[in-house]
Amino acid sequence: MTSEEPRELTRDDRILALQVYPEKVDSAQVPDPILANTIIGRSVEHIFEGELGLRKQWKGMVLSQAPVFKSWFYITYEKDPILYMYELLDDFREGDLRIIPDMDEIVPPDVDMEVRDDLIGKSVEYANQDGSKRVGVVIHQVEARPSVYFIKFEDDFHIYVYDLVKKM
Repeated sequence: MTSEEPRELTRDDRILALQVYPEKVDSAQVPDPILANTIIGRSVEHIFEGELGLRKQWKGMVLSQAPVFKSWFYITYEKDPILYMYELLDDFREGDLRIIPDMDEIVPPDVDMEVRDDLIGKSVEYANQDGSKRVGVVIHQVEARPSVYFIKFEDDFHIYVYDLVKKM
């Protein structure tokens, strides 16, 4: 058989030689659904170990679980409102990810916080501190925190995360 001829899976020696080792599954690849539900939509303090072993603490929000990689989560940080994706469950178990109490997350009662698609696909304009403006598109609403949206700006490849409810 030449390499150009199609092979049936049941006759392919490479497929027949595969071995499955279910007892050797990395525990980090198997998410804990209770723990996942505990951190989604919550404000957190996340500790990173940087250069020279220095530990830095960042405040952020866990937005949702990644759709395919269930041990990975979307998160954003106050200092940098870009959308990040990290494996967070081990950090949570090891104490490097801590939930912040919800005192600053109370939404004013007159704000409608249902999940809506009204803004998805809408163009937005963002005014920078220097007076310049950026144009972008709202691409997603965070289900666990309906006031939070993902915005993709025309002049940048990052996805930014903004809470569109003004804090009083």
